[in-house]
Amino acid sequence: MVSLKGKDILHGNQFSKREIDAILKVASGFERELKRRDSLTLLKGKILATLFFEPSTRTRLSFEAAMQRLGGGVISMGSVESSSVAKGETLTDTVRTVSQYADVIVIRHPRIGSAREAADAASVPVINAGDGAGQHPTQAILDVYTIRKELGSLRDLTVSLVGDLKYGRTVHALVELLSLFGARLYLVSPVQLRMPEAITSNLKSKGIEVVETEDLMEAASASDLLYMTRIQKERFEDLSEYERLKGSFIINEAFLKRLNRKVAILHPLPRVDEISQEVDSYPGAAYFRQVKNGIFVRMALLAMILGKA
Repeated sequence: MVSLKGKDILHGNQFSKREIDAILKVASGFERELKRRDSLTLLKGKILATLFFEPSTRTRLSFEAAMQRLGGGVISMGSVESSSVAKGETLTDTVRTVSQYADVIVIRHPRIGSAREAADAASVPVINAGDGAGQHPTQAILDVYTIRKELGSLRDLTVSLVGDLKYGRTVHALVELLSLFGARLYLVSPVQLRMPEAITSNLKSKGIEVVETEDLMEAASASDLLYMTRIQKERFEDLSEYERLKGSFIINEAFLKRLNRKVAILHPLPRVDEISQEVDSYPGAAYFRQVKNGIFVRMALLAMILGKA
């Protein structure tokens, strides 16, 4: 029997295939349940604390919505400027303090390794909602949940991950989960934004077929799924380099006509110019369905971590 009770969620490589299957099953159950009623009482009396040191729309709101749909409460640090962090309080002391108020903590922070530091300091479970250019494991789980819904299976897929693969924490976590199901991977990026070598080497050591290319059409023509990411302006010290690389890969109506192949299209959002709005009506454009799936997956994680599922 799979149990996540009391566990931290920090990295895409921490999960077994059996655990992912269990999470997806619980999430599917919550999706069905919410079609019958607006909310549950499973986590009544439990409190989620959200500590976001970087901007967020989807991750923060979906975690808060998930907790409230389960009947629990939410407290938030608010902006960094309005907290004791502005007075020089360390991350460790902040987390130790918040642990006294909540049953589970969700944290986003600009520094790689910050989620691990928070988990070591906390007396309650910690969920990594993004540690700089490191990992974003809950996004990866909702991504595979979406892929399974859109394509019917996670097995024998060819997936193209496109854009900023160097700093893209969503893809760093996602490839770990896709590797559990034996996916073939095209890594499409400018040379300057390639997937870190440590990650590609690890994938290849597992027997995963990995192709690195700058040719989006070549990759898309062989793929069941395109996972687009934005070029992240906030990760560049040299903004002229960002200006040169932004817009490297764009999916628009003309591209899809040339492709002449049905593919699913995902994006962790926000998008800038890498998917034109004209693509939104394309049947395979799943990124807003992907957003909604985040609630079900995060409900599952919160319930399982708190021993209620």
